[in-house]
Amino acid sequence: MTVDPILNEFEQKLLDNVEQHGCQVNWVFDDKGIEPDFAYSVGFRKTVDQPEVIIFGLKRELMLSMINETLRQCQEDGLGLSEGVAISDLIEGFDCIARRVHSSQIDDGYFNSSMWFHRREFGFELSEVFQLVWPGAIDGLYPWDEGCSEDVIEQQPALYEPKVAA
Repeated sequence: MTVDPILNEFEQKLLDNVEQHGCQVNWVFDDKGIEPDFAYSVGFRKTVDQPEVIIFGLKRELMLSMINETLRQCQEDGLGLSEGVAISDLIEGFDCIARRVHSSQIDDGYFNSSMWFHRREFGFELSEVFQLVWPGAIDGLYPWDEGCSEDVIEQQPALYEPKVAA
């Protein structure tokens, strides 16, 4: 482990985690409980030459496990992330669907550390991310399916759609 005196402690730990474990998973929460919690990867591009991933609305430990399992599947099973690909074994009993995040949604509110990492490691901006979307546990419907539960929809902002101007 080489320590860079220009980096702060968080940045150094992030680089160390990518080097040692293949990625870092950042968990972000709204302490007011208004917006859904989410987790995103940093390091997929360097480790497995795949886009970063993001997941919303589940328990912290589950989202971290899902991202780590996605990395494992990319490394060991040859999983390639692309629009609409179904990924099994992330949550029990259901596939998650990879959806390409719309370029207007790739911002530091969702991907701050990934954006920093890409600029530092590759010299270019983060331009490709996939949202791992999960279905409702009761009906198996995804947010885009007719009849999907409002809770499932509300817990997963549709980053695969263009950002709506505020």
